[in-house]
Order: sequence, then structure tokens, then C-alpha cells
Amino acid sequence: MARFIFITGGVVSSLGKGLASAALGALLQARGFTVRLRKLDPYLNVDPGTMSPFEHGEVFVTDDGAETDLDLGHYERFTGVPACKTDSVSSGRIYSNVLEKERRGEYLGKTIQVIPHVTNEIKDFISIGEDDVDFMLCEIGGTVGDIEGLPFFEAIRQFGQEKPRGQCIFMHLTLLPWIKASGELKTKPTQHSVKELRSIGLAPDILVCRSEGPIPAKEREKLALFCNVRPDSVIAAQDLSTIYDAPLAYHNEGLDQAVLDAFGISPAPKPDLSRWLDVSDRIHNPEGEVKVAIVGKYTQLEDAYKSIAEALTHGGMANRVRSGRNGSTRRSSTAKTLCPTWRNSTRSWCPAASANAAPRARSRPRNSPASARSPTWASALACRWP
Repeated sequence: MARFIFITGGVVSSLGKGLASAALGALLQARGFTVRLRKLDPYLNVDPGTMSPFEHGEVFVTDDGAETDLDLGHYERFTGVPACKTDSVSSGRIYSNVLEKERRGEYLGKTIQVIPHVTNEIKDFISIGEDDVDFMLCEIGGTVGDIEGLPFFEAIRQFGQEKPRGQCIFMHLTLLPWIKASGELKTKPTQHSVKELRSIGLAPDILVCRSEGPIPAKEREKLALFCNVRPDSVIAAQDLSTIYDAPLAYHNEGLDQAVLDAFGISPAPKPDLSRWLDVSDRIHNPEGEVKVAIVGKYTQLEDAYKSIAEALTHGGMANRVRSGRNGSTRRSSTAKTLCPTWRNSTRSWCPAASANAAPRARSRPRNSPASARSPTWASALACRWP
């Protein structure tokens, strides 16, 4: 039976819960455990398929055709475990399932309520495949305090109570802002975030604190005292030059050991980090550089073509070259504006906004001076937003 790790976030969004979850999954794999990662999103869309990339980044499509959050791409790239439709769910999907059951009479005429019907549906989703892996990592989207996330927080609270003691732990990711004017690292936002989490019945076992630099011992002790966690369970998540340094950075901070200690797994298997050391070496010591121009509708937002960007990064790692990227907006571009982008690029990539747009994506300005030396790749992506 799997052990469950629930990852929540506080203070602000976009702190890197998905990357932290993916890195932790990779570290547990390095110790010989099997893992699966899941994302529970509180928004009311049934799935991200109809959402603009400007709203939520790219839509990551799984092998079985599910349109999911881009974090599932991080999970798959870091662990190598193919994501599937049972690894992503939203409030919209949960409520839709509950209402369909009500219409079919499965609740036998009872009054349908958030507790227990919605929370039970969430718990049933979390339990899928729990006998197949050693660890199940479940990331709760959004931040603590969001009203739409309350059913998910209540569901994981109940889930932790229903499982045997020591089978579930809670990891909370927050921000430690650096106030430049006073030269201080502030812990108060994290304290308030944990206070909000505890007010709904959840007590974090591990605190991951996003910061620009290391956490001084004084602040670490203060966080441990006021957030009621052990000092060695306060983990610094410092800014990194590449996301692929995250597993090594978290290991050096003791995240994987803190997780195993929280579960009482001792002695713990030693990790084999040779794969991640090789990845880091290939990224930081390239033997060349290739610049690729990505011409598309949503290039203003880096996450809109996340899988393409990471595919180029992986290709660069495999060939020991640094993959640089230039972006240009296809619909507002002309030959005059695109020429500088292509002139400074070794290759160009045109992600089509829809299958019908693929022929247009393959075309390029006739007077482009780079046309003879910069081949263009075209990819027709099944997107909903032309």
C-alpha cells in the first residue's frame, strides 16, 4: 500500500510546487522506490483543454488523451513515469461526477453536500492505484486560503485521518521574501500561511521555503518554533539557474531524508544520484550552442510552449550543447520583424496553433536572409485555441 505525500502551497502562487513534487519523486526513485505523482486543481473548468495558454500555460496531453495541467509534464520528465488521465483532476470534474451520480440516483435521494459527497469523490480519486506504487505524491493547486480549494484541503485532511498512522504526511511550500531596504529575510508570511493551514485541520510535517538565498540558522529555528516543525524539516528552496538542478539541490538540503524520517523509514536506502550529476554536468558544461527561434501565437508567455522548450533542452543535453531560444509572435509578425529573429538562430520551430494552421506555419518570408541556412521545423499541435 502506498504512502501518501500531500504538497500544498501558501503566500503566493507559482512558487514551484510542481517542480518540488517532481524533484522529490526523482529523489525517491533514486533510493529505489516506485512513485506516481498527481495534480488536484481547484478551478471549476472540467480540464485545462479550453483554457487560453495566457491563463494557465500549455495543456499537457497524456498518452491516453487526457488534457491536463503542465505540471504533469514536469512529473513525467523528472521521473520517466508516463502520466495518464487518472493523474489529474479539477473541481469541475469532481462536481460533474457528483452531479452525474445524483442524476442516476446513486445517492438514493439524499441531500447532496460538499461534505461528504464532494470530499468522498476527491478521496476516491486519490485512492486510485494506491497498491501499485510505494509513494503517491499529490499536489494541491493554488494556495491555502483560496475558497475553491477548501473541499480539497478537507478531503486530504479526512484522508489522512482514515489511513493508518504514519501513512500520510503533509509538505507545505511557502515564500520567504527578502526585504532589500532593511536587509532582512521575513518569516512572517510563512507563519501566517501555516496558521491558515492549521486552522483547517492540516499540520505540515515538512516546510519548504522558497528564497533567493540560503536560510540563516536563526530564521530556520524561528520557522521551526512558530510553525511547529523540526528544524531539519525546514528546507530551503533557493533560486536555481536551471530546473534540472532541483533534485540535487533538494537532496543537499535534506528533503528526501526529511520525508523518509517523517514516515519512519530507517535505515533508508542510499540514493544513486549519478543520473542527476550527469544531467547537471551536461547542462553546465556544454560543448556548443544551438539557438532555435520559436514562432507562435503565445511566445510572450514562456509556459505556453513548455514541452517544446523542454524537448529542446533535453535534445541539447543529449548532444552536450546549450539550447537557446528566441520567441516571436506569429500572427503579428512580418518579414521585417521575423528576419532578426531567424538571423540570430541556428534553427526555427513553428508550433501550429491548430492542425489547419500547419501549412501556414511552414511558410517563411521570402526575403529572409536566414532562409538558406536555417531550416524550419513545423509541428501541428492539437490545441483548442487557434
